[in-house]
Amino acid sequence: MQSASPATPLPLPPPTCLPSLEVGHRFESAGRTITESDIVNFACLSGDFNRLHVDHEYARSTPFGQRIAHGLLVLSVLSGLTTQSNGYRLLEPYVLALIDINCRFPKPTFIGDTIVVQVTVTEKTEQYRPGKDKVVFRREAVNQRGDVVVQADFAMVLRSLEGSA
Repeated sequence: MQSASPATPLPLPPPTCLPSLEVGHRFESAGRTITESDIVNFACLSGDFNRLHVDHEYARSTPFGQRIAHGLLVLSVLSGLTTQSNGYRLLEPYVLALIDINCRFPKPTFIGDTIVVQVTVTEKTEQYRPGKDKVVFRREAVNQRGDVVVQADFAMVLRSLEGSA
């Protein structure tokens, strides 16, 4: 079986299909429920067996009163939900690199919480490099109670969108 050469660029979608990536542009992902299996599997994968995540009796004695998901697990789910969203899929052929992430975890995520990701363009630098723009996307994981549980600013380099929208 033959595959396309890695040097062969994929065709870009027609400019009429792209959203305007001005500051304030928003899109949202579908939802996903965080399960006990997610937490156990992430603990095994990462080696992070902090009792707050895996020990029911210990976690019950904490201010949270129950086990919480690893922050990095929820950040990973946030990333996956974003890349599966229609808003991101339109941009994907333009994405060249992730260059920075700033992240915070304002609230815990519990087993059974369902999160959606709200993505907002917060900064745009056209021609950051020749033919390339820098765009900062604020991605917020929001649970079913409306609480932001992860807030992360993803700085990304994209092929220039100038004149594309």
